[in-house]
Amino acid sequence: MSPISPMSPMKRVIILGDGMADHSVERLGGRTLLQYAKTPYMDMLARMGCTGRLATIPDGFQPGSEVANTAILGYDLNKVYEGRGPLEAASIGYEMADDDLALRCNIITLQDDKILTHNGGNLETEDAGVLIDYLNEKLAKPINRQLGCERVRFITGIQYRHLLIIKGGNKHIVCAPPHDHPNEPWRSLLVRPAAPTAGSGSPSAATVVSGFAADSHRLSPQQTADLLNDLITRSQQLLEAHPYNQAKARRGERQANSIWPWGGGYRPSMQPLQQLYPQLHTGSVISAVDLIRGIGHYAGLDIVCVDGATGLADTNYEGKAQAALRALKHQDFVFLHVEASDEAGHDGDLELKLRTIENLDSRIVGPIYEAVKDWAEPVVIAVLPDHPTPVEIRTHVNEPVPFLIYYKGIEPDDVTQYDEVSCVSGSYGLLRLQQFMQTFMNIS
Repeated sequence: MSPISPMSPMKRVIILGDGMADHSVERLGGRTLLQYAKTPYMDMLARMGCTGRLATIPDGFQPGSEVANTAILGYDLNKVYEGRGPLEAASIGYEMADDDLALRCNIITLQDDKILTHNGGNLETEDAGVLIDYLNEKLAKPINRQLGCERVRFITGIQYRHLLIIKGGNKHIVCAPPHDHPNEPWRSLLVRPAAPTAGSGSPSAATVVSGFAADSHRLSPQQTADLLNDLITRSQQLLEAHPYNQAKARRGERQANSIWPWGGGYRPSMQPLQQLYPQLHTGSVISAVDLIRGIGHYAGLDIVCVDGATGLADTNYEGKAQAALRALKHQDFVFLHVEASDEAGHDGDLELKLRTIENLDSRIVGPIYEAVKDWAEPVVIAVLPDHPTPVEIRTHVNEPVPFLIYYKGIEPDDVTQYDEVSCVSGSYGLLRLQQFMQTFMNIS
């Protein structure tokens, strides 16, 4: 791989298709979705560039997007991970206090005592805001009524993704991410305290477990679990009776009829990327997902909001591509995240996931490449998912993902297509965790 002249300033963009990788599917003739989909730009960049695979999940962690994306950006999860909730708090603009426990709080759909879907029937943010306000009115619990200090607070996020703050809550609990348990009975997945273990252990998206001592200003793990389970069961009674869900029921549509908290943690401590990589002075994150914006916030990146960016298949692809190009004009680095393929995978929708992959190729990768290929400043382009979300499993799996890296002057390897199988033969081989960002940033 021949380097670009060090006299030329480098600009870098990572285009991440969340959950884009998949397994071979019999309906597609035994091919994966990346093999089957029409992706001429990703295939061209793989042919002109170099490829490999990346293991994005550290040992002891669950394959959540918060884990994988943080690792892709070059952070050691054992040092910085505090769960999904604190990252989403940063994105929403909630400044966590030292005694806060922040949890991601989905509004989900239950049916026949099972988790039907993790997204509340594709709940829209405007409707969700009404439900969150209602839950705050009915469920918020004060610690001290004279002082008006609330123990429980719900904060509106985007669509079905919201925030739950427990003042004095304890993170040493086991919570089940709802997208990992479609069609499973919800009662068996209720929150439980985590057992202390010897040593520090490694946290995960499903559970934050470590040896811990009594903490006088926090609830115990059991008290925290009991409080959260009470909130879950009471929310079901309240949401079922809400006019929004009554109208949905009359129309025979999926109801947003339960909260589901998970991914809790305390305020994290992360170094800005500029301190980790001296090559990087300025950068932006572009995403419709609070979690990714929160990672970007703690990473010291500017958060770019794009009108019409939804986190679903109807997202504003063109708007995101143009936002990335505008940012690259005056910044060193852009992390462009697209959630659509992950959501289609969780829904088990094969045709939709194929379409999201093709849209990423034609409406983001293609326009960005065509725009930057003749820039005076060389631009390094990387394309990858964070983890697979196979449509026939409908949940994340911990498997290496394919990646490509292209810049003008790179010596290509022998791979001619971008997919899970072809990239096994790529010249980068199998990288792990921070090695991707280190490799990407050291191109000069």
